[in-house]
Amino acid sequence: MKLPRSIAGWTIAVFGVLALVMGAVGLLWPEAQLRMLGFEVPATRAVGDHTGTFLLASSMAAFNMGVYYLLATVTEWRAFYRFTVVFRLVTFTVFTIAVLADIAPDRFFGVAAWEGLGAVATAVGLRLDARRGIPNGGIASSEGAGTAAVAEEGTGPAGAPPADAVH
Repeated sequence: MKLPRSIAGWTIAVFGVLALVMGAVGLLWPEAQLRMLGFEVPATRAVGDHTGTFLLASSMAAFNMGVYYLLATVTEWRAFYRFTVVFRLVTFTVFTIAVLADIAPDRFFGVAAWEGLGAVATAVGLRLDARRGIPNGGIASSEGAGTAAVAEEGTGPAGAPPADAVH
């Protein structure tokens, strides 16, 4: 895999790797995942308790999300970076409310904090990249900081709108 070419790309790559790893942990060792999140792991589950099924589904989603984030990093898909800032802030808000409303254990706030800090880090990275001259739809040059090659129209993941059409 190519290394990220921008500050924002690094923030997306870190989140992608962690989502991929945590998804794999949830798939391979679900009890460890539950313990990390502060949930109890009873010796046996009651009839009708679908915690394992839900954990399987959410772990597979996290694994896939990690792959998506890494794909965005490799292609330097900056519109995706901006999109994640907004929705990670929404996730931070929802998870924080879940903890405050006693829907989730207190340790689950760590997940909320991770989402919020990740969103802020990506937003700061996007701002710093813009100051370095990397256009919002552009691709960071490997030639060095302060230079950028403008992305050709239509580049990015298949089916994505042209880079200059996303605001």
